Amino acid sequence: MTSPTERSDLSDLSELTDLPAPTEFSELADSAEELLPGTRRSLLHRVAVAQSEGRAPSLVAAVARDGEVVWTGARTSVDGHGPDEHVQYRIGSITKTFTAVLVLRLRDEGLLDLGDPLEKHLPGTGAGDVTIAELLSHTGGLAAETPGEWWERSAAALRPTLADVLGEQPFRHPVGRRHHYSNPGYTLLGSLVEAVRGVGWEEALRGEVLDPLGLTRTGAQPQMPHAGGWAVHPYADVLLPEPSEDLGLMAPAGQLWSTARDLAVFAGFLRTGDDRVLSADSVREMRTPAAPTLPGDWETSYGLGMQLVRKDGRILAGHTGSLPGFVAALWVSEEEGLASVVLANSTTGIASGTVAADLLGIVADAEPRIPAPWRPLREVDPAVLELTGPWYWGTQIVALRLAADGAVDLGPVSGGGRRSRFRANGDGTWTGLDGYYAGEPLRAVRRPDGTVSHLDLGSFVFTREPYDAGAPVPGGVDPDGWRGLPG
Repeated sequence: MTSPTERSDLSDLSELTDLPAPTEFSELADSAEELLPGTRRSLLHRVAVAQSEGRAPSLVAAVARDGEVVWTGARTSVDGHGPDEHVQYRIGSITKTFTAVLVLRLRDEGLLDLGDPLEKHLPGTGAGDVTIAELLSHTGGLAAETPGEWWERSAAALRPTLADVLGEQPFRHPVGRRHHYSNPGYTLLGSLVEAVRGVGWEEALRGEVLDPLGLTRTGAQPQMPHAGGWAVHPYADVLLPEPSEDLGLMAPAGQLWSTARDLAVFAGFLRTGDDRVLSADSVREMRTPAAPTLPGDWETSYGLGMQLVRKDGRILAGHTGSLPGFVAALWVSEEEGLASVVLANSTTGIASGTVAADLLGIVADAEPRIPAPWRPLREVDPAVLELTGPWYWGTQIVALRLAADGAVDLGPVSGGGRRSRFRANGDGTWTGLDGYYAGEPLRAVRRPDGTVSHLDLGSFVFTREPYDAGAPVPGGVDPDGWRGLPG
C-alpha cells in the first residue's frame, strides 16, 4: 500500500485508509452489548452527523465506562471499507499526556522535583530557568511553535538540536505569569526524560507506559492497519493527501499513533491510576488545574499534561490533538466513570473535542451511573466517632462527617460554603485533600481530662458552641456572654 505522500492517483478511494474491510462499519456490534439500544443509536447518530457534516474520510469513536469499552462506532466515505477500534490514527497532542506521565514517574521515583528548574537536569538549553511544572502546564512563557518552517509538515532534519527547536528568542511571555500553549516546551520535557532516564523518549514510553497498560497498538510509527491523512477542500468535495512526517525532537509533543480502543484503555488509567505506571494520587494531580485561567476563557484550564474543560455541568479532563490529516480527542469524567475517544483522518472539519464530549454526555444522561449500595462501617474508632456532628467557626455552623474509607468531611450543614475532605494520617490528625483546606492540617485538641476542647484547622478554632468561652477562641470571648440589645 502506498503512503499518503507517494499517492497521486485518487481514483481508487479504497485507499482512504490502509485497512481491511470489517463486516460492519457503521457500528461495531460486538462492542456495544452493555448499553441500551436507544443509547447506542444516539451515539451512532452523533458520529454519523459529525462525519457527514465535517466531511471526514473516516471517523471512529469509543466510549468506556468504569474502565471497560462499552461502545465503538465508525463512519466512512467508502462503502464496506471502514475502520474499527483497532485501526491506528495519528493522535497529535494527546502525545503530550503520555509525555507528562513519564515526567511524573520521574518525580515519583525521587529523580526530580516539579519545582526544579530545567537547567538542573538538562543544562544549556537557554530556557533553563523554567521549572518542570511550568513546562507541564504551559506556563513557562515559551513560544507556541518552532521558528522556521511549519514543523508538522516539514522534515525533522531541519531541527536537529534543541537550539533549532527553540530559536534565538524562545520566550513570548514572562515565566509563570500566564498559560501559553507551547509545543517546544514538550520537546524540552521529552529531552528531559531522555537525560534523566538515560534512554530515548520512545523506549522509555514503551517500557514504562505502553507495555504495562497493554497499549500494543500505540507507538511512534504507524503499523497496519492504519488510516492515511487527508485534507478536504473547504469549498469542494475533493481530497488532498497530507504528508506524514517523522517529528524528530518534536516527537514528545505530537508523534504518536494509536487506536480508539487503546486510547479508551489509557483514558481509564487517567481516571483511576495504575500502580504499575502512576498512582491514583499522581493522575489526580495531573487532572488538577495548574495554570491561570485567562479572561473570557473561564470554562477551560490546564493541569499537568491534561486539558480541563467544563461542558454541560461536567468537568472533563483529557486532551485534543491534531496533525496534518488527523484530529483526535480523549475525555474523562471522573464523577461519571466515563471516557470517550474520537479519531478522524481529516485536517479540519471535525471538532473532535466537542464530538467526544457529546458522546460522553449522551451516555451520562441516558444511563446515569448507578451508585454502589450503602453499607455501614465494619469498625470505627470511638475517638473519631466522638468528633462527628456540628461544630462552630465563630457563629457559622458546619458538620464533621466520617466517610466509609476512613476520611472525614467538614462542610456546611446545608447550603454553600467551604467544604473539604481530609485524609487520616494515622496519628490522630488529618490532611485536607481538596477545596479551601487542601493541604491544611486538622487535629482535635483535648483537655487534660481527655475531653475534646476544639478542632484546630490551619489556625482556625472550631468549637461545639458558638464562641465557646471554655475554648481558646482567638481574641477571647466577652465574659458577660450573649445578651439582648441594650435598651
